[in-house]
Amino acid sequence: MGNERRVVITGLGAITPLGIGVDEYWTGLLEGRSGVGPVEGFDCSEIGTRIAAQVKGFVPEDYIDRKEAKRMDRFAQFAMAASRMALDDSGLKIDDSNRERYGTFIGSGIGGIATLEEQHRRLIEGGMGRVSPFFIPMMIANMATGQVARALGLQGPSETAVTACATSTNSIGDAYEVILRGDADGAVAGGSEAAVTPISMAGFSNMRAMSRRNDDAAHASRPFDVGRDGFVLGEGCGVIVLEEMETAVARGARIYGEILGYGMSNDAYDMVNPAPEGAGGARAMAAAIKRAKISLSEVGYINAHGTSTPVGDVLEVQGIKTVFGEHAYKMAVSSTKSMTGHLLGAAGAIEAIATTLALHHGVLPPTMNLETPDAGCDLDFVPGAARKQQVEVAMSNSFGFGGHNATIVLRRWQG
Repeated sequence: MGNERRVVITGLGAITPLGIGVDEYWTGLLEGRSGVGPVEGFDCSEIGTRIAAQVKGFVPEDYIDRKEAKRMDRFAQFAMAASRMALDDSGLKIDDSNRERYGTFIGSGIGGIATLEEQHRRLIEGGMGRVSPFFIPMMIANMATGQVARALGLQGPSETAVTACATSTNSIGDAYEVILRGDADGAVAGGSEAAVTPISMAGFSNMRAMSRRNDDAAHASRPFDVGRDGFVLGEGCGVIVLEEMETAVARGARIYGEILGYGMSNDAYDMVNPAPEGAGGARAMAAAIKRAKISLSEVGYINAHGTSTPVGDVLEVQGIKTVFGEHAYKMAVSSTKSMTGHLLGAAGAIEAIATTLALHHGVLPPTMNLETPDAGCDLDFVPGAARKQQVEVAMSNSFGFGGHNATIVLRRWQG
């Protein structure tokens, strides 16, 4: 690796449908617990899908001043909480000596859509004068990055990716690139989403993208299974702390793993459906492996995008086979969305956390609800239960509407 800078992961923070905090999230994954249930908070009886993976028990004031919390959309509140968790977990201290060298990369696929809905209702019912002066700063997608940077005093490079369901993998990858080229020594990076709202549910349901297994919510998200009928909308946030390796080692940081590579592509095919044979996803995976400077046989696990849609799962499997050939049958491939649902712009971040912990603990999270694999879905999907298996190198895939594809490659930290 010569004199190239290296980037390691030193802190993790998560708000998920499986619980608040990384320990609750990881324990839920290993137990194969489902975070999916009937939608709470509003009536979905007029549409075909009435289930979602919502975050339970989140109290913004546990992490944010009450007055400030009222001026943030739920997605920004999630980002503030998860970022504080990740920074605390890393043990990194931000002060005047280093704040200009640490950045913020929190993406969101949709941003403050709950705020948009509420303020639009006020406009229709009461006129333009009823719209809140905080509407814009609450709603725009970059405000999670802005609020986190302000709260934590991070004055380095800053960005908000908006690439649908590839968003937070792009955020982590972009932060990695910035550190690698020397523009920063570290960053908090990830994604946040709080889009379980009436208009989002109606939009995704009416386009028939989501599962309608309303009477069996815990088994509704079933990636690679012949009985899958769409994804389950989820909400939450994942944030990781990235640091330049020598800087992290010098301060005695606990290191979870190393980012080896990052690749991205666009299908340039269709706004919703993936390209035939999973060609776009395959290009992102191949680019990440090339950047990581590893052989295909070194990859032992993939945390798949695996949303449980009829088309997407098969094409991801085809893309994996295109890249890995016969080695595809020697790797483990699981979809943790079977338990968390699909967190859209936050999905890649919580899945990067799951991949990191799989390497760190030597345990692979399962694909739940996989009872009868679909034709062509013939890889080792770790069905039904977590598996103790030490893997040295792993990948995490994220693919989004608009043809966006992003992949990161991680290695277990060996000191």
